[in-house]
Amino acid sequence: MDNEKNKAIIENGDGILGVEFGSTRIKAVLIDDAGEVLATGGHNWENHFDNNLWTYPLDEVWSGLASCYEDLCKDVKVKYASEITKLKAFGISGMMHGYLPFDKQGNQLAEFRTWRNNNTGKAADELTQLFNYNIPQRWSIAHIYQAILNGEDHVGDIDFLTTLAGYVHWKLTGEKLAGVGEASGMFPINLETHDYDEEMLNKFSDLIKDKNFGWNLKDILPKVLVAGENAGALTDEGAKLLDKSGKLQGGAIACPPEGDAGTGMVATNSLAKRTGNISAGTSAFAMLVLEKNLKELHTTIDMVTTPAGDLVAMSHANNCTTEINAWVSLFKEVLELGGSNIDTNELYTLLFENSLKGDADCGELLPYCFHSGEDIVGLEQGCPSFIHPTKANFNLANFIRAQIYSCFAAMKIGMDILIKDEGAKIDKMVCHGGIFKTEGVAQRFLAAALNTNIETFSTASEGGAWGIALLAAFSAKDGNESLSDFINKIFESYGVISVEANADEVAGYDKFIKVYKKGLPAEKDLTEKFN
Repeated sequence: MDNEKNKAIIENGDGILGVEFGSTRIKAVLIDDAGEVLATGGHNWENHFDNNLWTYPLDEVWSGLASCYEDLCKDVKVKYASEITKLKAFGISGMMHGYLPFDKQGNQLAEFRTWRNNNTGKAADELTQLFNYNIPQRWSIAHIYQAILNGEDHVGDIDFLTTLAGYVHWKLTGEKLAGVGEASGMFPINLETHDYDEEMLNKFSDLIKDKNFGWNLKDILPKVLVAGENAGALTDEGAKLLDKSGKLQGGAIACPPEGDAGTGMVATNSLAKRTGNISAGTSAFAMLVLEKNLKELHTTIDMVTTPAGDLVAMSHANNCTTEINAWVSLFKEVLELGGSNIDTNELYTLLFENSLKGDADCGELLPYCFHSGEDIVGLEQGCPSFIHPTKANFNLANFIRAQIYSCFAAMKIGMDILIKDEGAKIDKMVCHGGIFKTEGVAQRFLAAALNTNIETFSTASEGGAWGIALLAAFSAKDGNESLSDFINKIFESYGVISVEANADEVAGYDKFIKVYKKGLPAEKDLTEKFN
């Protein structure tokens, strides 16, 4: 790292900022034009379960953003003895989907309803039938239609409906818009126009015309932009929201705000057809850029787009690492009772590496990691559980291995439909997320789950914040280069770690998933009895 060069980039106002609002952490990354990371910052936060809805209060959005940016500035101060006063470009990313409605005065009309909620089943089912297009419960259109079905008073006052990323971008730039990938998780996109599907918009208008709300759906949705299009600039007021010290000036070029799915594709160079990526954290989703439309409608497969507007199939699971994190925390508590002060990261490494000694089928141990509902397996609510058949081979290696297997199980069920039923082809599948930090463990189990080779990049830990920073760099560049070509150049200097699928482990995971499916009725019964 050339500190003097990087210091000059920062002091000349040529740094590029990416911020991503994840489920449990807000991350900030400062990069140069070539994608090299100059500094990072972060802020931990958690969703709230209020009035039976998963939400984040908007004041925590702003306090968290300011804290994250302040942490980034501290990193700049330590590394370069310098301060950020100006940025060349910036981008905002966040958890996709959800519901954030505002009136004409900019007042929030209802609590922020996140992707994690599974309370829009009736709306999603009716819209799927109406459009002949899968509308998951997480999508913004499902949320607004469910609010209509519920007779919620605020709906008639909506002037703007957006997502978390779209909301933050609006407040920082004054622009009400969304990147096409983010918009594709609000309402279906026409792949030719890279805009909302007009036929489906008209069907929705006809569906609710008797309500006389006084608004047209397209008029209250964000304007759709593809990567590289003009998305406004950081205003002076926006700079003050970002930097509480008041040192940051406005004027930075903004890229279209994108969801975590789109930034994950960028951060793993997974934009080409037959290329996919898997993001695993609080939720897990696998994405594959398709060569053509699917033959049939599948309610377990979401259809979205890349930030450039190409068709993507996504198998999205609401639940992934929350349960295994809870168990590791419990094991750490046990060790602390015995006088051990083992570092949490070290404990994860020990447990994950030991899981490699487990049976390929996990000894028939059966965990379910559902802290919230899971559409893929038909659960409206969550209830984490662990089933221990008396004949099972119960030991620590199998226990942790089964927990990791479970993190990918619901997502695998969706991917099996895509690969086995639809015949979709995969040339490359890249993964990123905290569960992959212990090299060669979760990657290996994921390769077994999907029966394909799995790759990781050295940049994977930076994740979506780096991805949205790259999209900001793309918006700020000169020339007519395509997004895919631009990202390919960024990745020329990064090495790839590849894990091949092992035939015995593929067979073992297949055996595990059969037992897993067999136990789903019992899991559903638990969710109904204990919620």
